[in-house]
Amino acid sequence: MPSTTSPDTVVLVHGLWMTPRSWEGWVAYYEAKGFRVLTPGYPGFDIEVEALRDNPDVIAQLTVPEVVDHLAAVIEGLDRPPIVIGHSFGGTLTQLLLARGLGAAGVVIDSAPTEGVRVTPLSQVKSLFPALNPANLHRAVGFTPEEFHYAFANTLSREDSDAVWERYHIPAPGNWIWAYGLIANFKPGHQETWVDYDADRAPLLFIAGGSDHIMPASVNKSNAHHYRKSPALTEFHEFEGRSHWTCAEPGWEAVADLALEWAVEHAVAAAGEPTP
Repeated sequence: MPSTTSPDTVVLVHGLWMTPRSWEGWVAYYEAKGFRVLTPGYPGFDIEVEALRDNPDVIAQLTVPEVVDHLAAVIEGLDRPPIVIGHSFGGTLTQLLLARGLGAAGVVIDSAPTEGVRVTPLSQVKSLFPALNPANLHRAVGFTPEEFHYAFANTLSREDSDAVWERYHIPAPGNWIWAYGLIANFKPGHQETWVDYDADRAPLLFIAGGSDHIMPASVNKSNAHHYRKSPALTEFHEFEGRSHWTCAEPGWEAVADLALEWAVEHAVAAAGEPTP
């Protein structure tokens, strides 16, 4: 239960190939703990999964800056800084939001990297390979159920993974897949996912899954290490044996508990307030 001074709101930021629906378990879980929970979608994502599949043009046309601006406006409209928790590319967006000075604390789960993270394990290349055709740069790109099982839900049975695909999966903007380091690291100047790693900001926790194929723990660990010169707190935690679907696969409550408890504790400490 939040105190009268600690953050009272949690903002959950979804990743690619997903919508706010992917957080449905977390919303009820955190609300039961007394928090207000917001799950803002990307611009145009205020329709159901099925409708986005039928009309993927809104996905293909999205840009990273307009999504960050949209999420920033949600946070700036709150009475006090919230806890921001992002999964996958939502983790990249969370880092970009914290870099703007937003949020009381941030947690990124199986985060896609910000610019400059050059660790690219083979399982990540294999997971992203279906989307890495240059022809997809301006298209919305989805996974087949088989591809989704490998990239997202490899710790589940194929049957359970297919059920997840059916309920939650949508295409993703092809240009974003190239944006988070695959191309950004080889272009001159700063790209859309650049942050100043040395700057001060709210406390930030990286949570990684030991069996994640698409955003392996080594990627998240490297991303966290880039902040080593920042005066702000940055920590890393790995859950062994968990896939990219860690926020909903069995045992997800342990991930949710760590994220919330860490964020509340360190948000309060960063504000110089007594621990509730």
